[in-house]
Amino acid sequence: MSEDNKVENLNETVKLFKIFSDLTRLRIIDLLNTGEHAVQAIADELETSQSAISHQLKLLRDLNVVKTRKSGKQVIYCLRDSHIKEIFLIGYSHATECE
Repeated sequence: MSEDNKVENLNETVKLFKIFSDLTRLRIIDLLNTGEHAVQAIADELETSQSAISHQLKLLRDLNVVKTRKSGKQVIYCLRDSHIKEIFLIGYSHATECE
């Protein structure tokens, strides 16, 4: 692997870890660990506006953390793969063990 590719991959890793630095995004990831949810259901569960949730979901989608599918007029979100779930659960486990 060239140094340029390595730096590019490290930059993408930095972007991924920044996702985990926001409480709303973590709450969304935590909720999506339980399965698929529509935007309004996420907003209702987190007691946050739909526009705020949509903004965070766009960031998560742009960094390949979540994926979407359409169900009628609704957009349904879920975690893209098990890596995100594992990263979240390891971080959460570490935080709760260090109390």
